[in-house]
Amino acid sequence: MVFSNKRTLLSSHNFILYTLVIYHTISTAPNKHVIVSLIKTIMELNKIPQIKHTTEDSFFLLCGPCAIEGEDMALRIAEKIVAITTRLKIPFVFKGSFKKANRSRLDSFTGIGDEKALKILRKVSNTFKVPTITDIHTEKDAAMAAEYVDVLQIPAFLARQTDLLTAAAKTGRTINIKKGQFMSPESMQHAVTKILETGNEKVLVTDRGTMFGYQDMVVDFRGIPTMKQYAPVVLDVTHSLQQPNQASGVTGGRPALISTMARAGIAAGVDGLFIETHFDPANAKSDGANMLDLSLLEKLLTDLVVLRKAINSL
Repeated sequence: MVFSNKRTLLSSHNFILYTLVIYHTISTAPNKHVIVSLIKTIMELNKIPQIKHTTEDSFFLLCGPCAIEGEDMALRIAEKIVAITTRLKIPFVFKGSFKKANRSRLDSFTGIGDEKALKILRKVSNTFKVPTITDIHTEKDAAMAAEYVDVLQIPAFLARQTDLLTAAAKTGRTINIKKGQFMSPESMQHAVTKILETGNEKVLVTDRGTMFGYQDMVVDFRGIPTMKQYAPVVLDVTHSLQQPNQASGVTGGRPALISTMARAGIAAGVDGLFIETHFDPANAKSDGANMLDLSLLEKLLTDLVVLRKAINSL
């Protein structure tokens, strides 16, 4: 499955033809000096190991708990998501952070141990035959996590860290770069270029919202088509609804708007969705305030598949 600004699947012949059209568009555009690597960033999703349903003209899904809290919870959540995405034929990557390095307070939960959490991610992958994604925070993390997962995620606050990006790229894994809350959509081309020029063309970009004042986030959907010029674009539905920087040191959120945000993303043409979910968000050890209750996931995804088909028919 090849992702591009087209909503249809592309055969090899049509893909070559399409890239020529894109090249012509770039070469005649006023900002051609800015968009220099467009064709290189069109990625085949099926290069991610074990990913399924790539022949379906659907969005793909990065989904799971915010953090790995233990083996049982990870397997329980993964089993449910696998069942849903199998029925709906949604390409799925299981998400779980092996470590939470960016916390408001010193006493906040950061993880159960790096190796222990990474081994659980590997067990999820082996048990359900699905790819996995986790975020990294240092160059050392990149090499370590790449031994266990299929996709490395660059947190939004670190999206400009050159050493981290290049270390991640050198692992050969697919890289998902979250757009910094302080960054414009146009500036993400430079983050993508760092991956490409390190020799890795497997890159995604995720919009997780932009700071709106000190304690709120907004998503500027005008940035979706802009970033799709550089790489496949994912909308981080749940983090976009965070309310950070609370006086308590605990991030708030607006989970009641998850469906609204996800539908808007599909309508705007995102290639994938990022959704954090938990069977007991109120007692989750990280980001519970903005996670989706696992019991609501099937209805949400069912509705989104219907919406995607309607959008594709336009």
